[in-house]
Amino acid sequence: MVNTDIIKGFRDFEGPEMEKRAFIRSLVQQTFNKYSFNEVENPIIESEEFVRGENTNDESVSDIFKLTDKGKRKLALRYELTFQLKRIAKGKKLPFRRFQIGPVFRDEPVSGNRFRQFTQCDVDIVGSTIKNEAEMLAITKEILSTLKIKSIIYVNNRKLLNEILSDLEIVRKEEVIREIDKMDKLPIEEIKKNLKKLNAERVLEIILQDEDFFEKYQGYQEIKELKKYCKYYGVEVKFSPFLARGLSYYTGSIFEIKSVIKETICAGGTYEINGNTSTGISLGLERLQMVTKIKVEKEKILIVSLNEDKKSIDLSRKLRQMGKSATVYFGKPSKAMEYANSYSISKVVFVGAEEVKKKKFKVKDMDTGKEKILVLEKRTKKNVIVKKKK
Repeated sequence: MVNTDIIKGFRDFEGPEMEKRAFIRSLVQQTFNKYSFNEVENPIIESEEFVRGENTNDESVSDIFKLTDKGKRKLALRYELTFQLKRIAKGKKLPFRRFQIGPVFRDEPVSGNRFRQFTQCDVDIVGSTIKNEAEMLAITKEILSTLKIKSIIYVNNRKLLNEILSDLEIVRKEEVIREIDKMDKLPIEEIKKNLKKLNAERVLEIILQDEDFFEKYQGYQEIKELKKYCKYYGVEVKFSPFLARGLSYYTGSIFEIKSVIKETICAGGTYEINGNTSTGISLGLERLQMVTKIKVEKEKILIVSLNEDKKSIDLSRKLRQMGKSATVYFGKPSKAMEYANSYSISKVVFVGAEEVKKKKFKVKDMDTGKEKILVLEKRTKKNVIVKKKK
């Protein structure tokens, strides 16, 4: 017998959970469209060389799923969506505004909120400025506000971090930055211990200073400008000097948006694509789904045919023309009720000979148990109005 158990690190989505995902995905897509971004779709499988790129030291790159096809070619599942911009942005008029929603894969240990397949909602501008960075944060804030997610936007700049490390004459900058990025995840004593191994414990004295201290650094000036443009969008951001983001390809501003329960919902920053300064933010669909308390209420109607199949189908078509979600059940009424309950169908309409004759149909609300009457009233030979009566 074939084992149908799901592979560790992967999940099925269905029912109300899937409806919630679809709602969030649609909201994100509509918001990106509203800001005039171009939607794209790229392959899940690419050459291993392309997937790895030049970021071979990044932890997430080391966790890629490797594949080999029948032609013995080395392939890999994409671990993120950004690297594919190198191909699709070529020759595009700048700024090139793109968004993509799709699955990515990481062959990494599975923990509470970390899975091996998850869906990213990425929005990027190739050929960007700090003004565009503020726009990105405004888009993100709008999505989170619509989902009723309370959040804090933290910002920093890689130029500032590099400037501080250069002043301290620290050589192993990338390793130090990766340790700094763990400051909200590990105890300060453990961070000190790790930095001491890199001869960089002096960094802590700097990055734990108040914000005014950083005015003397050139790299901080970009943060000031970003904060100014964020105000124009009505978006509040908070400077975090130890925000580093582990990925090595960031070259300027970096962002991390956390919920009030300290979960990182989305993140991003400024990087280079084909020699062009670019900015992007990635929202995790699963994280949004987990954090939002918004309830998706989708009215579904089950039409129960009591030996009136044609009339039941006619009614289903009329309801769908009105934008309703309707399906016909051909079977016993008792089984129909069980069916409606199992799939969270909120309304059940019974269509029998008497109902057809009177053009009045009994509608049962499965949540409250109350019943109403649907009246089909002919206006013309072609048009039919559906009215509700208590």
